[in-house]
Amino acid sequence: MKRIAILLMSLLLMNSCNQPLPEMKGELRHVVTFKFIPEATKDQVNRLIEDFAGLQQQIDLVKSFEWGLNVSPEGYDKGMTHVFLLTFKNEKDRDLYLIHPAHVAFGRKHGQLIEDSVVVDYKAE
Repeated sequence: MKRIAILLMSLLLMNSCNQPLPEMKGELRHVVTFKFIPEATKDQVNRLIEDFAGLQQQIDLVKSFEWGLNVSPEGYDKGMTHVFLLTFKNEKDRDLYLIHPAHVAFGRKHGQLIEDSVVVDYKAE
């Protein structure tokens, strides 16, 4: 009986550790990856990163923003070097972000530096 109780408690504890925090579940993650043109300078790329990060202050629909360099050893990155992750409350907020004047201006300002991009969205489970 004692073993069954310990097993049940262990299973419940393991299951609770796998669950996302309630406030995170259902949020929309917007993942953007960039491959820059060969002519893009480090200063231009750094300015793009600063401006991208600055969108969170300009557009209150963006709940969080982070970025990093691709460090995957798998070789399936299609040349994407920079990865950006934005979090939105839902699809509606993401859709409003996409047409927000600050986001549109960002694309116009930096679009010529981007050779290719992959964008995927998912809902946190």
